[in-house]
Amino acid sequence: MSVAKRFYWEERTTLEFDELAAQDSIAILPVAATEQHGPHLSVATDSAIGRGMLECLRERIPGDISVSVLPLQAVGKSNEHHLAPGTLTLPTEALIASWLSLGECVHRAGLRKMLIVNSHGGNNPVMDIVARELRVKLTMLVVTTQWNRFGFPDGAIDDTERRYGVHAGKAETSLMLHFRPDLVRMSNLKNFVSASASLEESFTHLRATAQHNMAWLIHDLNPDGAVGNAAAGTAAVGKAIAEHQVDGLVELLRDMKEFDLDRLVRTLPGSSAATLSQARLIA
Repeated sequence: MSVAKRFYWEERTTLEFDELAAQDSIAILPVAATEQHGPHLSVATDSAIGRGMLECLRERIPGDISVSVLPLQAVGKSNEHHLAPGTLTLPTEALIASWLSLGECVHRAGLRKMLIVNSHGGNNPVMDIVARELRVKLTMLVVTTQWNRFGFPDGAIDDTERRYGVHAGKAETSLMLHFRPDLVRMSNLKNFVSASASLEESFTHLRATAQHNMAWLIHDLNPDGAVGNAAAGTAAVGKAIAEHQVDGLVELLRDMKEFDLDRLVRTLPGSSAATLSQARLIA
């Protein structure tokens, strides 16, 4: 297998990274979680979905886009699930330090573009901080996304489920039935009704997941630790969602491939508005 076709970072020898850098390859850092997903899905759900999506990406990515996938980060910021046994979580400060260090390692290997792709919503604030720090310190192109930001294929998830089924509902259950059916407890599937609907009835702006978010624990939304109609999930829907979202990610990777790093203003150590003009002079 050629260096260009090796998909995972750890598949390469140290001598092969110069060639990878010369190809303007994009490093992909997958971040996930190990946390409770109600009575029907295992604590591996976010990590299992992340791995499944990556394997789907390996099958569907065009040959002219060079990527190298870093080891999946299986423990993230999951303190919104800390009341449930089995949940693993790390402090925000520890995650920032860890993911920032990985970005610095990517930079030392000669790569200047990195995509952080997430399969657990609680990680979003952390990865945004890391991306900005890497941009400031190393003048890297760092992009953050989450698989479900690419939406759903027509007819897969209705409007109500998109609005309220944000954790272990139809979408995640369908993906698990596609990727890891052995980890789905079929006898425990049901419609886990979210308290978000009552918030909308009671308040003008206050929401759990919208433009004006309140901080919440998952058990504020449903005592079972899940929200959404898990009973409606199917493997066929999971396959359709995976392919749709992976194809969206491929489009994003192509954007990153075509992005000229000269569009970025180079930054200096301890840079600020006072040093911006100097940074432009050396850009």
